[in-house]
Amino acid sequence: MADRGRPPAAVSLPDDWPAHPDLSLALNHMGGFDWNLDSGLVHLDGPALEIFGLRPEEFDGDPGTLLDLVPNGEAARLKAMIAQALKEGTSSYGAYFRIRHGDGSLRWTHTQAHIRHEAGRPRRIIGIVRSAEEELAQAALRSDIDEGRRRLTGLVGRTTDLLAHASSMDDVIAVLTDEQALGQLKAVSVMLGVIEGGRIRLVSEGRLGAYVPELRYTRIDERFPMSDVVRTQRPLFITSWEEFRSGYPLLWPYVERLSVGSAAYLPLTAQARPIGALGLLYPRHGDFSDEERNLLIALSSGIAQSLQRAMLYEQEHDLAEGLQQAMLPRRIPDVPGARTAVRYRSARMGRSVGGDWYDVLPLPGDRVGLTIGDVQGHDTDAAVVMGQLRMALWAYAAEGHPPPTALARASALLHELGTDRFATCTYAEVNLVSGALRIVRAGHLDPLLRHADGTCHWIPAAGGLPLGLSTEFTRPDEIGYPLTTGVLGPGETLLLFTDGLVEQRGTDLGERLDVLKEKVRTGPPDPAELADLLFEELGQESGEDDMALLLLRRDAAGLVRPPVDGVPRV
Repeated sequence: MADRGRPPAAVSLPDDWPAHPDLSLALNHMGGFDWNLDSGLVHLDGPALEIFGLRPEEFDGDPGTLLDLVPNGEAARLKAMIAQALKEGTSSYGAYFRIRHGDGSLRWTHTQAHIRHEAGRPRRIIGIVRSAEEELAQAALRSDIDEGRRRLTGLVGRTTDLLAHASSMDDVIAVLTDEQALGQLKAVSVMLGVIEGGRIRLVSEGRLGAYVPELRYTRIDERFPMSDVVRTQRPLFITSWEEFRSGYPLLWPYVERLSVGSAAYLPLTAQARPIGALGLLYPRHGDFSDEERNLLIALSSGIAQSLQRAMLYEQEHDLAEGLQQAMLPRRIPDVPGARTAVRYRSARMGRSVGGDWYDVLPLPGDRVGLTIGDVQGHDTDAAVVMGQLRMALWAYAAEGHPPPTALARASALLHELGTDRFATCTYAEVNLVSGALRIVRAGHLDPLLRHADGTCHWIPAAGGLPLGLSTEFTRPDEIGYPLTTGVLGPGETLLLFTDGLVEQRGTDLGERLDVLKEKVRTGPPDPAELADLLFEELGQESGEDDMALLLLRRDAAGLVRPPVDGVPRV
């Protein structure tokens, strides 16, 4: 019998036979890659580089460089699919995706890969990429499936873009209920649950109305779909009423009265840690296609990352806000001969807090000191510096230093702290018997005075540089803050405030100050009622900054001092 593995003697073989695998792939318009999972580097051969539209010198081996060429939604889907394959220990995967080339065009590509495991761990991914443009172009024109693919892929892309800007739980929930994002999923409800201790708290249930009270909180060990996907970390697809009724009898009474025929429940995992679950209820009956499943898994991956980021932002903000509140006075002391009111609101800007502060300082000799200020920045450092400055001013005033000296020493202290921060501040001191008023100002807004008849005017207090900044130009022992004097008459009110009360994006500050003056003029005489009115009406219009105000009204009857020789003194 002839040897089938040997050619006839008369046939001469080419020098490059048999073909090297790279040549075989290239002739079939395929490229190869080798992804080392330990180092994270990817090797692309020449044909693979051509498929991605890259020159050899343009690729550094970083897989992120390749993902940057893939539209957002499809990149998220690829990452989720590969992560799931690695987690489940499967040996291969395949997917279609598009690559954006230098001319802006998107071209369909297909990849097929084998996952090589060693010692029970995935070590390398070796596979091929090939152009699938011709293969899919014709099918896309005549197939409704591809139309759905494009719709869902676009949906994931739009949702991912919206989630990228989410910095709070409310932002994430707004995306989940947005018609331009998840609205195209055609679900009758989009539910979001987050893990709190050993329970799942339902934080969003769009489109079905109010929460079902029995399901607001569920234990992770209970028989509910969200509990199951959190425990197993695997997606769950329910395709009929029968599956709901037999699999989840506790949930069935609520589902039965809804127009629901199927559902998708997806675990939300970030950094290998379960943080919640996403549930989508559909009116249709029937299974989900592989394309739908892949895209929903990709969608859940993006939601999980945004949800974790939002939760961290809120935790950091709450921590910083708690620190900030601890730095402010716990109570405002009663001031005989005057009525005071303070209001403060922390701006919620992701995880940021500001450095606004206020204080009321009873002083010897029937005097009271009032301070209000604002440290530069919106972070924890600003809150810490604010607390240090507030206590320093309190100490300097309590030691008996006049207002200019107290502010100069506070400025020198801030400079010595080495924080690279500055602060604006106003310090006013009122004698409640004589009405004598002394004001020093360090780069802050002028105080506003309301007379007993309601008329108002700004007190043009002479000012110096902001605290901490003055030492950049003057030696600490030479810092000077000019003193402005005046009288606070019986029944008159002094208003100190930070710029967050009047600043509004796109509006001239002078106009906003005029609005504040008019609100004070027409507002109630009682300081507490006036403070509430200013915060309610101006606070709604203000920008993204902390707001603080301090009001002091000298009693109309004046302060009655103890009698001397039986004669009362006023």
